[in-house]
Amino acid sequence: MSDICISAASVSHSYDAATALTDVDLEVPRGSLFGLLGPNGSGKTTLFRLFATLLPLQAGSIKICGSDLQEDPAAIRRMLGVTFQSPAVDVRLTVVENLQCHGRIYGLPRGTLVKRIDELLEQFSLSDRRKSIVGELSGGLRRRVELAKGLLHRPEVLLLDEPSTGLDPAARRQFWDMIHEQQQKEGTTVVLTTHLMQEAECCAHLILMDKGQIVSQGSPQTLQASIDGDRLSIRTRDSVELKAELESLLRVKARDVGSRLCFRVPDGAAALQHVMSTCGDQILSAEVASPSLEDVFLEVTGHGFEDNVAHGAVFPGEAAS
Repeated sequence: MSDICISAASVSHSYDAATALTDVDLEVPRGSLFGLLGPNGSGKTTLFRLFATLLPLQAGSIKICGSDLQEDPAAIRRMLGVTFQSPAVDVRLTVVENLQCHGRIYGLPRGTLVKRIDELLEQFSLSDRRKSIVGELSGGLRRRVELAKGLLHRPEVLLLDEPSTGLDPAARRQFWDMIHEQQQKEGTTVVLTTHLMQEAECCAHLILMDKGQIVSQGSPQTLQASIDGDRLSIRTRDSVELKAELESLLRVKARDVGSRLCFRVPDGAAALQHVMSTCGDQILSAEVASPSLEDVFLEVTGHGFEDNVAHGAVFPGEAAS
């Protein structure tokens, strides 16, 4: 059995005249937690939908668990579990009814289905909610039902599209604990899309995407270690007027990221002290931080996540949530 679960070669995709993906190449190791990180409109959701066999392959090749997407999408679908950004459970049915319907679609024998549902309800702490109407559950509990549904038939690959959208911090942590437990217990290959840096840091391997292309990849730690120095972020009363003065003072060019001026400096603390002693009365706020994934993205693209509207189209299914 190959150590590569998913491979994509020279994959391109367009919506009418708008190009969503351009010559994407990647390999997802079997059993890994693999993230596609990028702002809205970067192409990550288009790639996700190709993996999920929801879009026709226009150019290039994709293989999942040894099956070719172009030749045998049905075989791939049997190996996938998918949790979409938008809810895909019936809010009028109970938790157990939703799982029963999904299991029947996959043709699970009745005895196997009953046992599997009981296992997942126990695993995700939903046993006491089995007869609850899904529409009456909290967002975090609904997300657990979604995850249980996606794992019901023991898929080799679990695809998660913006999995913690709408969850509060506590529910998000619980959801991620369940993902890690599933991956370690079953060896499931997990591929997710996200625009959240904190979520991306949970992955073992990351692809950074922008304007339909892969701009960088590696583990979060490797990506962050690729940048030297600290990030100094400054909000000023008048960034236009003060920008040139700060660039001269710090001897480095500023990057406009939203309402902030960002500088890459060797020693953030010393640079901050220098700025405050020189023009502190014009500074609204300042922050020093070690390199983050957002800094990596900024370094390789020249713009931040929040600047995406000005730097690229938003494709169908990739609109801001």
